[in-house]
Amino acid sequence: MPYVLLLLLLTTMAPVLPDDDDRPRARDLGIEIGVLPPGPLNAITDVGGVRVGHATVTAGDSIRTGVTAVLPHGDNVFRARVPAAIHVANGFGKLIGQSQVQELGALETPVLLTCTLCVWDAAAALADTLLARDDMQGVRSINPVVGETNDGFLNDIRSRPVTAAHVREALRTASEGPVAEGSVGAGTGTRAFGWKGGIGTSSRALPARMGGHTVGVLVQSNYGGVLTIGGAPVGQALGRYAFQDALGQDGDGSIMIVVATDAPLDARQLNRLARRAITGLARTGASMTHGSGDYVIAFSTERPTGRAPAPPPERLPDGALSPLFQAVAEATEEAILNSLFRATTVQGHRGTAEALPLAETVEILRAHGVLSVD
Repeated sequence: MPYVLLLLLLTTMAPVLPDDDDRPRARDLGIEIGVLPPGPLNAITDVGGVRVGHATVTAGDSIRTGVTAVLPHGDNVFRARVPAAIHVANGFGKLIGQSQVQELGALETPVLLTCTLCVWDAAAALADTLLARDDMQGVRSINPVVGETNDGFLNDIRSRPVTAAHVREALRTASEGPVAEGSVGAGTGTRAFGWKGGIGTSSRALPARMGGHTVGVLVQSNYGGVLTIGGAPVGQALGRYAFQDALGQDGDGSIMIVVATDAPLDARQLNRLARRAITGLARTGASMTHGSGDYVIAFSTERPTGRAPAPPPERLPDGALSPLFQAVAEATEEAILNSLFRATTVQGHRGTAEALPLAETVEILRAHGVLSVD
């Protein structure tokens, strides 16, 4: 269904949700976040070489989880490492591999996202898969990077259902091009703002006068707050938000944010870029509560290094970073919105997570002048 027609139907008819595959992205409904243009796919894969793969794990009425893999490039990342940094906005979470990335400023494996009690098994499977390669014989140390959010409402998380086969599937299917969003991969069982969360992605392509670089973001949204879209108080208008007495929500939850760029940045600069992603998170209405694990993993695809990582020889001057800061804030905000708009209603282990109601949301956004088309 063309999205212009979809928007017309949503704003003129009784609220009838489209089929799951027809749920729009934010920009399809006329929600334009920020001032910078997106890349051609409006996805993290607009950064050349970056690949994304998913393994969605469902079984019966209680298993709703998965794995999402982000690869900086198509070669062996251990042999061609990329500059990287990790920013911890609130550390109530499990992020395997954090200390070595912070110490050495390099990423030597793909990034995996999964469920809270699945991180250790996923990390072991990632290490096993890489160590089994012909070009990894003799390697005695490897630093898998695996992040998580807790999907224990929809998913029987104590069963730890993610297996090595699921990790291999996510790695094997990782590709350039459009990225599946919503209730898929590591976003299968997540919730955000009281609605169904999931995987979302977005990008910004800087014009030549600002350097011409691209910044892409992928998120696994599973946190709370007061949903705000383009400045409009959507959560309040829908009557579902954190610290609301009637629902007793406390806003806890987590988010994993993966940032990629082709700008030649070293680890120190990537840490500065990662911190600005939190600006986009805040704009959506998050307050990063006590029980929220909020992490940003940022890497540059420019000039992968060898076994002994070193900063790119011609990094950008610090004075040229401001457009990248703007880009990462905008892309993070829009990626989160895409994770909500694309997510579908999911019934699972302890109940149902409803998809964000499109018709009502569009009406609220129209009333606040957020939509670029009317």
